[in-house]
Amino acid sequence: MPTGRLPAPEGASVYFISPADGDTVSGPVMVKFGLAGMGVAPAGMHKEGTGHHHLLVDVDEIPTDRPLPSNEQFIHFGGGQTETELDLEPGEHTLQLVLGDWKHQPHDPVVSSERITITVTE
Repeated sequence: MPTGRLPAPEGASVYFISPADGDTVSGPVMVKFGLAGMGVAPAGMHKEGTGHHHLLVDVDEIPTDRPLPSNEQFIHFGGGQTETELDLEPGEHTLQLVLGDWKHQPHDPVVSSERITITVTE
């Protein structure tokens, strides 16, 4: 199996279908992921040109030198999921999507969405 960061196809992108940047939402927050120029494959399955989603909640920097951690701020969707419901505390939050390869490592170049800001009401 290859090691290090796998190449991303030129023009690949990941984005939010919903919510949109600046939205005010009530919980639980439904988040839907979009992907263009690549396919979705479960974690652990090495297939060129694919990856799986990771949702970063209130994270300022994407670590690229190692697999993404798995915790409340780095949420893994290793089963190939393309949406989720989040229980977020009321207030302002940032969300960002990052595509990871079969071993949860960001591609080279990193395939990530813009960081969006949402406000969660009670």
